Amino acid sequence: MTPDRWTLALESGILTLPDEARTLVLRARGGADFGGLGEVTAVQGFYPDHRLLAERGIAVSTAAEGIFDAALVQIVKSKAESLSLIAEALAHLRIGGLLMVDGQKAEGIESVLKTVRAVLSVEHVLSKAHGKLFWISRPADLPETVLTWIAEPQEVEGGYVTVPGVFSSDGPDPGSELLIALVPALKGRVADLGAGWGYIAAELLTEQNDIARLDLIEAEAAALDAARANIDDPRAQFIWGDATTYRPDEPYDVVVANPPFHTGRNADPGLGRAFIAAAARILKPSGQFFMVANRHLPYEAALKDHFAAGAMLAEIHGYKLYQASKPKRAKR
Repeated sequence: MTPDRWTLALESGILTLPDEARTLVLRARGGADFGGLGEVTAVQGFYPDHRLLAERGIAVSTAAEGIFDAALVQIVKSKAESLSLIAEALAHLRIGGLLMVDGQKAEGIESVLKTVRAVLSVEHVLSKAHGKLFWISRPADLPETVLTWIAEPQEVEGGYVTVPGVFSSDGPDPGSELLIALVPALKGRVADLGAGWGYIAAELLTEQNDIARLDLIEAEAAALDAARANIDDPRAQFIWGDATTYRPDEPYDVVVANPPFHTGRNADPGLGRAFIAAAARILKPSGQFFMVANRHLPYEAALKDHFAAGAMLAEIHGYKLYQASKPKRAKR
């Protein structure tokens, strides 16, 4: 496996850190090697990576606190969020502290580097393995432009609050709207897998009085915080966890989902298939599953693998709405 770019830079001597450096890593990836970065404090709000880091014995939280000698930002697919992470890292660095920014070309590192270079002095750029690592020293006074990078929650259509970087951050997506418009009356315990900032759950709770409880299961902590801001119904329960592996105390009467289908910037239908398997696992034998997906995604075979009955309720504007029942793995 190719070493991480910061490891290569440290081993070659082109990048140096103070002895016993305290290093903050924002958006820390679960499998990354931070061995050369001194005393590492990782920040990661995505549950699967957070769990992996904790299992490795790395100090990890969902929010940064304190001042550090160095910081590493691992960029994400949202440029707005990546720039916000850079501004946050600079705010947690001592004057003269080292900021490293790393990412793949497919994640947009070229664009991020160009934007940072326009306002800050970039000391070095290392290109390797289809990506780049660049670093700067934290100036005594941060340019005002950097402060504008800090992402703030925003209000979108319907009065909902979203945050940059989450799915459909500019408002309800058409797939979720289709599900809300056509899903039948629901009763009992309901789960929303990959609940995001809470649009589906909020609309269901507003429209359907026979829902006894609705669990929002979401891996991204920032999205779940937005969902808490959007929903004040006491029937809602907010669960930070991996929808594909989550195991409830009791099975559900209904599961709804608008599953993600991207890993980074790459389409990954495997995520949707994992949601289907999870829904079958956590439903009662009599339970119902409702899923909306982009029309081009091949989920029919997975639905047949995990459910004994099902139908397509609608195909509109590039989306399909599926209903499935008789989960084959409900009793496992």
